[in-house]
Amino acid sequence: MPRLLLAALFAFSLTLSAAGPLNIPFKEYKLDNGLRVILSEDHTAPSYSIAVTYDVGSRDEKSGRTGFAHLFEHMMYQGSANIGKGEHFSLVFTNGGTMNGTTSQDRTNYFETLPSNQLDLGLFLESDRMRSLVVNQANLDNQRKAVQEEMRLRDDNQPYGKTLDADIGTAYNSFAYKHPIIGSMEDLNAATVEDVAAFFKRYYAPNNAVLTLVGDFKSDEALARIKKFFGDIPAQPAPPKPDISEPEQKAERRTTIEDKFAQVPRLDVVYKIPPGDTKDFYAIDVLTDVLAGGTSSRIYQNLVKEKQLSVQAGGFSYEHRGPSLALFIAYLRPGSDPKDTEKVIQEEIEKIKAGGITDDELEKIRMQNKLGNVRQLQNTGSRAIQLGQFAVYYHDPGLINTQIEKTLSVTKEDVQRVAKKYLVDANRTVVLTMPKAQGTK
Repeated sequence: MPRLLLAALFAFSLTLSAAGPLNIPFKEYKLDNGLRVILSEDHTAPSYSIAVTYDVGSRDEKSGRTGFAHLFEHMMYQGSANIGKGEHFSLVFTNGGTMNGTTSQDRTNYFETLPSNQLDLGLFLESDRMRSLVVNQANLDNQRKAVQEEMRLRDDNQPYGKTLDADIGTAYNSFAYKHPIIGSMEDLNAATVEDVAAFFKRYYAPNNAVLTLVGDFKSDEALARIKKFFGDIPAQPAPPKPDISEPEQKAERRTTIEDKFAQVPRLDVVYKIPPGDTKDFYAIDVLTDVLAGGTSSRIYQNLVKEKQLSVQAGGFSYEHRGPSLALFIAYLRPGSDPKDTEKVIQEEIEKIKAGGITDDELEKIRMQNKLGNVRQLQNTGSRAIQLGQFAVYYHDPGLINTQIEKTLSVTKEDVQRVAKKYLVDANRTVVLTMPKAQGTK
């Protein structure tokens, strides 16, 4: 790691380790066309990160037209009025930068980290494709094939590649969260240039985006540059908000799928939980860590170490802007009965309902969350992404400073309460992935 960058990370880590709440400074602005702007100066290294977060994810898609949000993650690198196909990559890399883009159910983001003397480059690249992305048949055909190949590699031909799709498809009623982010082959094949152009116009507008800059710049100068590059991009009518309401689940749901690439059975136990940034979500997040967060967790110790029913076990909270999920996952030891593994998971949940968690467990999770928060915020790219995501998800970029305190404020009583309320039979979905017998189609 370069000495200058190492020194910057070490200095930032020391700042976050000090007593008291986080205080990552930032300023918010809004251009006349509706573009929200967040600026956070950090002069510890001669670089900056830019993130553009669009308020569109797979939850905004319609039945028969899934996969568009993820398709656009690819389309956005196919050139614009002043940038040729593939030039976005080469311009960033040849100027010492890094870049990427990601799609979730709840947003799509694009981000770069560049030397601070290349501020105009990052702003120009992001503004040019927001203003004038090239949407034509050739680019659509090319990137449709790229996405479909990604689907084959990541989902269709990977062990357990379809398991999470089965989890969400079984647990959710609402179409917004029920279908996979990557979409379906059929829907991607059905997409037309007109469909794609309409999607871009509707969602890739300045009034549906947040631009975040974090790093070595002066805010006044940066804001002037942002206005120059983005200020005349026209706003569009506000896109419709998806229906993310989820009816109360009345009974347990179960399904079994076969996987020709799986070597051992996998058991997923899933519960619907409240949206992110709510008191109960933070409590369940602590609960899932106690139960299944790492090798010292209750489920891992019981299933893998003591009873040796599983070769691996874990779990996590799957955060959404709408109804979220708590997942507990176990890969079974060959020859073991899935019913025995499920029984152990249920027993550990019932123990918390009856007796709560210990002071030591709560302190362990608090320390892990503190450390994870420090590591996540050490670089400007992570901060830029978080600020933009919090602004889009919850209209509160200040969560970058307060979210850890919300997690640390969770009590043992909170954990026991949410276990009793949400981790109940009627709210449970169980998905069993079984290896497919050799020779069967």
